[in-house]
Amino acid sequence: MTRPDPIQAALRLPGGARFFKCALQVNPFAYLKANAKATRFADERTYNDAIIQACRDESIDAIAVTNHYDVEGSRGLLEDARKAGIYAFPGFEAVTKDGVHLLCLFDLQTDLKTLDRIIGDCGVHRATKGSPTGKYDVTELLTESRKWGALCIAAHVAGDGGLLRKLTGRPRINAWTAAELLACSLPGAIADAPTDLRLILENKEAEHRREWAVAVVNAKDVNSPEDLEDPGASCWIKMATASLEGLRQAFLDPGSRIRLNSDPAPEEHAELVALTWEGGFLDGAAIHFNTNLNVLVGGRGTGKSTVIESLRYVLGLDTLGDDARKAHEGIVRHVLGSAAKISLLVRSHRPARREYRIERTIPNPAVVRDEQGQVSSLSPGQVLPRVEVYGQHEIAELAKSREKRTRLLDRFVERDPTITRRKADVRSELEKTRRQLGEVRVESQQIQERLATLPGLEETLKRFQEAGLEERLREQSLVVREERVLKVITERMDPVRERLERLQQVVPIDRAFLSSKALDDLPAKEVLGQANAVLEQLERDIEDVAKRLAAALARADEGVAAIRAKWEERRREAQTRYEKILRELQKSRVDGEEFIRLRRQIEDLRPLREREALLQRLQAEQEQRRRALLAEWEDLKAEEFRLLDRAAKKVSRKLKDRIRVEVTASGDREPLERILREDVGGRLSEAIDLLTKVVDLSLPTLVDSSRAGAAALSKVYRLPPAQAERLAKAAPEVLMRIEELELPPTTRIELNTAAVGEPPAWQSLDDLSTGQKATAVLLLLLLESDAPLIVDQPEDDLDNRFITEGVVPRMREEKRRRQFVFSSHNANIPVLGDAELILGLIASGEAGHGSARIPPEQMGSIDSREVRELVEEILEGGKDAFEMRRLKYGF
Repeated sequence: MTRPDPIQAALRLPGGARFFKCALQVNPFAYLKANAKATRFADERTYNDAIIQACRDESIDAIAVTNHYDVEGSRGLLEDARKAGIYAFPGFEAVTKDGVHLLCLFDLQTDLKTLDRIIGDCGVHRATKGSPTGKYDVTELLTESRKWGALCIAAHVAGDGGLLRKLTGRPRINAWTAAELLACSLPGAIADAPTDLRLILENKEAEHRREWAVAVVNAKDVNSPEDLEDPGASCWIKMATASLEGLRQAFLDPGSRIRLNSDPAPEEHAELVALTWEGGFLDGAAIHFNTNLNVLVGGRGTGKSTVIESLRYVLGLDTLGDDARKAHEGIVRHVLGSAAKISLLVRSHRPARREYRIERTIPNPAVVRDEQGQVSSLSPGQVLPRVEVYGQHEIAELAKSREKRTRLLDRFVERDPTITRRKADVRSELEKTRRQLGEVRVESQQIQERLATLPGLEETLKRFQEAGLEERLREQSLVVREERVLKVITERMDPVRERLERLQQVVPIDRAFLSSKALDDLPAKEVLGQANAVLEQLERDIEDVAKRLAAALARADEGVAAIRAKWEERRREAQTRYEKILRELQKSRVDGEEFIRLRRQIEDLRPLREREALLQRLQAEQEQRRRALLAEWEDLKAEEFRLLDRAAKKVSRKLKDRIRVEVTASGDREPLERILREDVGGRLSEAIDLLTKVVDLSLPTLVDSSRAGAAALSKVYRLPPAQAERLAKAAPEVLMRIEELELPPTTRIELNTAAVGEPPAWQSLDDLSTGQKATAVLLLLLLESDAPLIVDQPEDDLDNRFITEGVVPRMREEKRRRQFVFSSHNANIPVLGDAELILGLIASGEAGHGSARIPPEQMGSIDSREVRELVEEILEGGKDAFEMRRLKYGF
């Protein structure tokens, strides 16, 4: 029997709130007849079918059928829509006695007879032609709507019959600020509303200002299928399930839950889709993640941290610090347990939409499978790059590290990949010039040491010459010079031999990338395949050149050998005469051999002068090349810093009035300190301290001053004479390494610790409490990424005020473009953050022996009754505790 796939089962679980496309003012066929509206439809059936097809075409999930004070005529459209799988809210459009139009919507299951009685209560007892007027004025009807359990929307609020046009003065203010009015409808964006009403709609006009703004929805009279194509006829409303409570929650929090057609669509981003466990404390548990904000709630020991650390483990991510590592390893070993299997389904959208399943069985490595279930060569980090997981107190740990804080800015930098590549190339070339200059310097030093003996040898030779040996041994002296000429001939041929060896190493040329198999799926394979013949011909040509060069060298070797053979005959004859002269000199006690040895030594040393001149030219060329490279190196570092500086300004703009970020170029002097301490050595503490305090330290200037001498160093940097002297005498290799240094920038982060509405109180991160530091870091973590952010109880290190004033607003903004998974015991995060998915964990027994689960009824958004009760019980301490706090605070 095939075991059921746990991931597929997880995908059937509630995934929290999503956007439903809703048209909330659809008129039934009866409305058209009662109001003598022109229509091409002969009967209700064809009208209903056309409306339903238009809903399908426009991807409309839910409608509200709102005839004027009539529901019986709506019955057919309500029933047909529901049969077609469209959520259909019953309701009616009321016209109050002061002429205001209101849409009154009721729960999906409300009996139409109940609505008939409510319409009768409004003073409308029989169907009439046109639009009857009820007995209530707008404020009275809004008050009555609470008793009915209805939601009221001020219809076409800025048009004829609209609340803001029909009423003026105190009646308009009273109606607009009534607690029961949660929403109004416009056919477009608020920015396109009439100028005189825009401030009211934006909740910025003083007299009409409310504690909570009236939600604006796109809705307008729909009398035909074509009307549903109008963007002003529908809007997107986020709900866990389509329900009246879902609409109410959306109207209470429009910034998070209502999207007009004129608003930008949510951005696609990488996401966790589903997570399952087999074995261990969470055996059989599963989560179907929401694409936006997910919050795990539950009592102590219910497994919230286990979920977070499971995600870290399956993704193969590291911890920050030893404490976090020990906590993670403890959960993996003792809570998840040996052989427990974690499966995670992830979805990426760039460069194309793909799903991957990552599986990891403790203690083995993770396995990545593609959409066909095949094992992939990709790693979890390649499938889901930039995902971040932080366990309890890890954000506080991150806040303590200056180096890690600076790396936080990396996500905001608009990377130029060419800079990184160019920097690597220039760094490599600089290292090469340093090695080459070092080799030239060593060889020059060796030549100079050898040439230092030449004056003495020449002086000795002069004495021999004065003794008349030069003339008598002239022939042998010439032989020595001839021998040197033959040696130079061979040396001149050596570079040609080296080139031949390199040429022979080039062939055969690897042409596997041009094979028919490699090019099989490319549209231009026929064209590209022609390059195979080009490289094949090139290979033959190279082989031909190599053969001809080898033959040329062989001929040259034969020629030199022939020359040497002839010369050897002359040398032997000269040697015979030389030995005869030596015997004669021995009788006079004169050492002729020493003279010849001396002559040979001098002849061997004289070419070194040419080599020394060549090395000097090479050194000058390398130094010139190095100066150009250093100029480019400094330009690249400056260019990269400018990108970082722009990123810091970008962060400061995005977190205006909350966070300020400033970066300093080359602010981290530790790499320089390390070279000075380790490679220069000696007492340099004052010099290092002074150099550390230089605001705009230029490494090229520092090195130039060092080469200029101790006086220059003391003048420019006020270094103590002895320490300046030590630095000035540093080896050339050390000074070149200082030139090649890249001093990292430092980042100064400031947090505004003042409450909202108070004058700013900026404090540096280093001067803040642990909680304030963590707040600043979390605000940075929330920004500028499309990868999931997973945090275990972030509120542990944060102040409640900073959560509500800083973190939650930013979270609400950023969740539109990325996914968050938090565990929390603070109601502000799921409630004020308007979590799309709240997951309630319950457990029995201890972690080592018990088990935890996540009941499906405790998976959902705040518009689910069970989830609201869960939040109230776990995060608010129960209804009684919540009511007591409300009374004590005087709310």
